[in-house]
Amino acid sequence: MTKLNELLKSIDIIESWNEKDIDISGISYHSKKVEKDHIFVCIKGYKTDGHKYIMSAINNGAVALIVEDFQEGWKIPQYKVNNSRIALAHLSSCYYNNPSNHMKMIGITATNGKTTTSFMVDKILADNKYSTGLIGTVVSKFSNVSIPSILTTPESLNLQNYFYQMKNKNISHVTMEVSSSSLELSRVADVDFDIVAFNNISREHIDLHGSFEDYFRVKSSLIRNAKESAWAVINIDSLILKELISETKANILTFGVENNDGDLSCEDLDLSTGRAVFYVSINKPLNLGNTKYKQRRFKINLSVPGYHSVYNSMSAIAIALLAGVPINNIQKSLENFIGVERRFQFIFEDNFKIIDDHFANIGNINVTLATLNKMVYKDLHLIYAIRGSRGKIVNKENALAIVEWSHKLGFKKIIATTSDSHVTDKDKVIQEELDIFMNIMDENNIEVDLYNELPDAINEGISRAKDSDVVLLAGCQGMDYGAHIALEIMHLLRPDINEDLLYAPLKDRVAGSSQLGSIE
Repeated sequence: MTKLNELLKSIDIIESWNEKDIDISGISYHSKKVEKDHIFVCIKGYKTDGHKYIMSAINNGAVALIVEDFQEGWKIPQYKVNNSRIALAHLSSCYYNNPSNHMKMIGITATNGKTTTSFMVDKILADNKYSTGLIGTVVSKFSNVSIPSILTTPESLNLQNYFYQMKNKNISHVTMEVSSSSLELSRVADVDFDIVAFNNISREHIDLHGSFEDYFRVKSSLIRNAKESAWAVINIDSLILKELISETKANILTFGVENNDGDLSCEDLDLSTGRAVFYVSINKPLNLGNTKYKQRRFKINLSVPGYHSVYNSMSAIAIALLAGVPINNIQKSLENFIGVERRFQFIFEDNFKIIDDHFANIGNINVTLATLNKMVYKDLHLIYAIRGSRGKIVNKENALAIVEWSHKLGFKKIIATTSDSHVTDKDKVIQEELDIFMNIMDENNIEVDLYNELPDAINEGISRAKDSDVVLLAGCQGMDYGAHIALEIMHLLRPDINEDLLYAPLKDRVAGSSQLGSIE
């Protein structure tokens, strides 16, 4: 039990009613999860307002309310705040005794590549015998605990609970993805970051944030608000990210792939097989806290494919150096890193290749197709799952990006699908999204074979593939089941291939493993 007044010291209270100091057994922001002696925090969300569920919360045991608007008719204490989401973050951290203060916290943001970078960092640190925790889009895991993710960054109460469990398990380093939503909605408001990284920025979530400028403002707050003792890792190939160097109190460590102006640069890059080999150059002597590095070059062999993997690895290398990991350990870990599902993942490599990619937005599309542009193959068969319920802007921009690359890669025909039976209602393709996509394809003379069902689209793409071709399974939620379907088709077509070997890419896979009815 915790005393209510002790918790309330962590938030700014505008006004209060029926004050009294009582024992608190927990915090809830969802009325159905309230238990005896909980504080109920009324969150104003996009779809509903927590103030409407006070009766349910009290019936379930709530003994105090955090509100943005005073609620008539209730005798239990009420405490008014400006922003109940911020209050939830502060209360949650305080309730769990500020657990992030006791571990090395690494936060990674980007439009694309957060997941892969965080997995790379976690592997490097774990291979170096650090006790690690990981929080992100695919999974949150630490020690022997593994929790499939619903949100890229959990709500603050859940997040602080994870940190509390990690601290109790003696976790030393936590790597987490930091989404724009989590920054906008104050989920990470009380996370004590020691290292923050900003990998890249392109247009995404415009319908959520209103404009690219607001999206960037929110994303960049991770760097701008970093504490003075923290380190900020910045990709200076992006001019807009480079400007953040002068806008933060944190120490700066920069990297580049296309230029060598950073503290770290990528040199002699070879992507002919799809898997990168390159050298990292430390361009000047570096004093990174407890570790010093002289000018030098060292070789990196990536097992994971993709041009974007080069950028992700450069960020991971910078973070690992800041964590004091020896260079030879970094090299070994990256060479043995098998990647993250649906991030330019090779799921079949025999007479032709099948690649599974998230293909979420123009930034993601550009780095994916830029990799293909550097690879050696005959023909490309692009199977694209149109993004559902993300608005006309995203679908227009994605379509235009595909058009631009069609000229560079030489294709004039694609396969598209709305994946009707393989998405939930929140990811259904609505008519205006389909119309904008098809209109742009038509205006640019790209022929589209459109399928309502994902298996039909994939079967058509695989049937066209010949020796040395590439089949690209491209798309977000609508393509989550694509790898399963593609390998089932290949099992029928190629019974000579060892079944365990064929299905190995699906081992421990999260995407497409849930029943649709259970997806929230």
